[in-house]
Amino acid sequence: MTIPTDIAAAVRNAVNQERLIDTAVQLVGIPSPTRSAADVSNRLAEILQQDGFEVERPEAGYAAAPAVAVRMSSGAIGRTLQFNGHLDTVHLPFVPPAVESGVLTGSGASDMKGGIAAAVEAMRALRDTALLPRGDILLTAHDLHELPWGDGSQVDGLIDAGYVGDAVLLPEYLCQCLPVVGRGLAVLTIRISRDGEPVHEMLGGKQQPDILRAGAAVITEFERLDKELSQKTHPLAGEESYFFGKITGGEIFNQSPTELTLQGTRRWLSESAIDDVRAEFDALLQPIAAARGVRIEGTFQVARDAFEIAADDPFVGAFQSAYASTTGSALPIGAKPFVDDGNTFVRRGGIPAITHGPNATGAHTVNERVPVEELVRVAQVYALTAVAFC
Repeated sequence: MTIPTDIAAAVRNAVNQERLIDTAVQLVGIPSPTRSAADVSNRLAEILQQDGFEVERPEAGYAAAPAVAVRMSSGAIGRTLQFNGHLDTVHLPFVPPAVESGVLTGSGASDMKGGIAAAVEAMRALRDTALLPRGDILLTAHDLHELPWGDGSQVDGLIDAGYVGDAVLLPEYLCQCLPVVGRGLAVLTIRISRDGEPVHEMLGGKQQPDILRAGAAVITEFERLDKELSQKTHPLAGEESYFFGKITGGEIFNQSPTELTLQGTRRWLSESAIDDVRAEFDALLQPIAAARGVRIEGTFQVARDAFEIAADDPFVGAFQSAYASTTGSALPIGAKPFVDDGNTFVRRGGIPAITHGPNATGAHTVNERVPVEELVRVAQVYALTAVAFC
C-alpha cells in the first residue's frame, strides 16, 4: 500500500518529540533488572492511564510483575497491529537517564525503553490525528526477557492469553535491514565431574578419571558435529552451529580436578525441530561419560526458537511503505543476527513479526546511547505501518 503524502505528513508531524522523550526518561529512570520490572511496569501503566488509555494488567504467568496492555480502536473493522517490548534490563550497575546533545543515555535507553516510548508515542499520534483508517493497535510490555535471568515465559503467557495482533513490531536496536529470518538459540552448559577430592598428580592424581581430557573429548565431538551442521545453511541467516566460548576447570597446574564446566551456544534454522536439536545434544554426552569414567550433565536452555516469515507477506509490504514514506527508501531484506521475542510470536503464535528499532548503541553495557531523532523516526515508522497495515 502506498500511503498518501498528506496522511503520511500529518502522522509524522503528530509525533511529539518532547512527550516521547519525557516518557523515555521516566521509564529509564526506574531500575528494572530482569525479574524486577514491577515498578517500571506500574509507571508505564500510570503514564498510559494519564494519557486517557484503558490499561489492562495481565499476569501472563508472572504475578510479581504483571504485563501492561492497551488497545486502541479506529472504530472500523480491520487488522490489529501489535507493538510489543520488554521493560526489563540486563543485570548491570544502574545508570540514571540523561539527555545531552540530542542523545538519550541510561540503563535501558537502547534496550529497549527508548523503543517502547517510541511505540507509545506512535499510538498517541494515531489517536491524536484519528488517521488510523481501520483496525486496532495493541501495545504490550513485559518482564522476563533477558537471559540468563529471564526465560521469555511472560511473552508465552501473553500469547496464550490472547494478547496478540495480526502482526507485531518490536523496537529492538536493529534498523539496518528488515529481518524476515533468524536462527534459534540455546545456551549450553556442560558439567563434567568425578568422585573424590582434588589430588596432586604424583599422589594419585594421574590414576583418577581425567576431567580435562573428558572436556577435550566433548569439545572434539561437538567440533565434529559443528562441521556437519555447517552444511545446513540459509542464504540470509547463515549456518547451524555449535560454539563454546568458556571453559572453567582446575585450581593449579599439577592437581587433578574434580569438576569442569563448558559453556557455549547451539544455533539452528527454522527447518530444524527444537525437540530434535535438544535430543541431538543430549545423545552426545553420555557415551563420552561412559568411556571416560566421569559424570556429564548437560543443560540446554532455549533462548528462542528459529523463525522465518515470507518476504512477500502483506505486513512486510506495509512496513516497507511506512519506512520509505519516512526515510525516502526501502530497507534491504535480511536476517536477524540475535534472538528476541519476535521469534516467539512467529513460532508459538504463528504471527508475522518484524524487529525494528532505533540506531542505538551500548546494549548490554553501562553505556547505552540512542539519538533522540532515531526515537522520533521509529515512532513515525510504527504509526505509518499501522496506517498501511490495519
